Amino acid sequence: MDRVSPAALRHHFLRSLASLATAIPLFRPGSSLPGANAPLVSAPPLDAETGPMRAKPWLRLSLRASVAEGMFAEVFTACAGATVLTAWAIALQLGPFLVGVMTSMSFFAQFVQFPAAWLTSTFGHRRVALTAVCLSRLAVLPLCLVPWLPLSLAGQQRLLVGIAAVSAVLSVVGNNAWVAWMGELVPRPLRGRFFGRRTALCTIAGTLASLVAGVFLDRTKQIGAVGAALPALSALACIVGVVTTFLMSRQHDPAPGSSAIRLDFEAARVPLRDPHSRRVLLYQVAWNASVGLSAPYFALHMLQNLKMTFVVMALYSAAVAGVRVLLAPLWGRLIDRVGAQPVVLACSLGLSAVPLIWLFPTAGMLWPLVFDVVLAGTLWSGHALAVFALPLAVAPRKGRPFYLAAFSTAGGLAYAVTSALGGGLASVLPTHFTLGQHEYVNLQVLFLLSSVSRVAAAFLATRIIEPNAQQARSFGALAELLWPRARPAPAPVLAEARTGNGEN
Repeated sequence: MDRVSPAALRHHFLRSLASLATAIPLFRPGSSLPGANAPLVSAPPLDAETGPMRAKPWLRLSLRASVAEGMFAEVFTACAGATVLTAWAIALQLGPFLVGVMTSMSFFAQFVQFPAAWLTSTFGHRRVALTAVCLSRLAVLPLCLVPWLPLSLAGQQRLLVGIAAVSAVLSVVGNNAWVAWMGELVPRPLRGRFFGRRTALCTIAGTLASLVAGVFLDRTKQIGAVGAALPALSALACIVGVVTTFLMSRQHDPAPGSSAIRLDFEAARVPLRDPHSRRVLLYQVAWNASVGLSAPYFALHMLQNLKMTFVVMALYSAAVAGVRVLLAPLWGRLIDRVGAQPVVLACSLGLSAVPLIWLFPTAGMLWPLVFDVVLAGTLWSGHALAVFALPLAVAPRKGRPFYLAAFSTAGGLAYAVTSALGGGLASVLPTHFTLGQHEYVNLQVLFLLSSVSRVAAAFLATRIIEPNAQQARSFGALAELLWPRARPAPAPVLAEARTGNGEN
């Protein structure tokens, strides 16, 4: 076995963290998961072109400000992220349908990817990023006043869903501009190390902030003061949002000029005409649809049915995040060796079993979630890296923004639609029912359906053609690629090297 130097391992680990941070987030159990939040998902592609590195004082100050901004952004997420929004939903008596709609807003908002690119190119990435990110984080300000507003319960529910929608749209616009800004600011030789360290520090900040927020909510719940605690967290989120905007304003803009581009719908249709891209798009739609069917409801299930405290939820999320980060380098090395497509297939198949784990825990028996921490943390780590690398491998450099926008939009639409459908289905099902001698809840039906549909989506991954990479079209080929020493005489027909020239 070849020895790898500690320096090489460290470099690979940091690059894996950077790639893991860029993956499009998918809500899953503990969706306030540190390392999967908006501040971390927008690192620019590692192969993006930038100018030569210059060790200027403004660059060092900008990078430090960026790290600090990311850490404070995690505090914002702990105060106004998915877990706290779910607590708001329970306090305002939202049904499963509205919970699904609210938590899928960030995926509905992917529709503005193309207009966001136009805004960024027209008005400049720094200006758009500062404005959109600041407004997205101040959008929760009305929640500070909810208990005192002259609104009916239905009005308060609509306000909560509306705030989630506005914040999601502004976040997509700000994220698009932030990617372009960081692509110009961070020199290519520093990119892997910088975003790797930024991800690690933000993960630590997010974990600590989630724990503190969890303790605060649990203590206020014990004394019956959740109605005051939630607005207080919203107020703190707004203050932290102002701090993050200030820190972003301290970052230099190395390319302040802007050149408006025309919204070219023909260019936007190019990914649909590319046979390689269509296969990735089809998988993205099927996979995100299967995940969206259940993912928005795990946090609701934890709070409402499993009676988990906010501290336990934060510890659970931190454990999953830790597994993801620790195993990122191993997945990165495997992707370097066999390509992204086999890893997507393997992780998709494995993740199909994750929702089934949630059929077993009860309010008095949470230990089965240990299996979820290990399995989900491991497989989501590999899946995140692979689905980040795959579109970059399939999309040509020219027109790549349109390809990436098409992938995000298609996946976001599929996720959002099935989230709403899942909520509607849960609403018409009985809240509790008995099957055999075991009692189940309506949300567990969604978990079961999600598991079955994930298996179907995984088979679509066998049709993906990754240029200049090995291809796994069957379970035997997958085993041979991932464990080449498992068989004494590997059959070459099981794992073919393909160049992606359009063969089926």
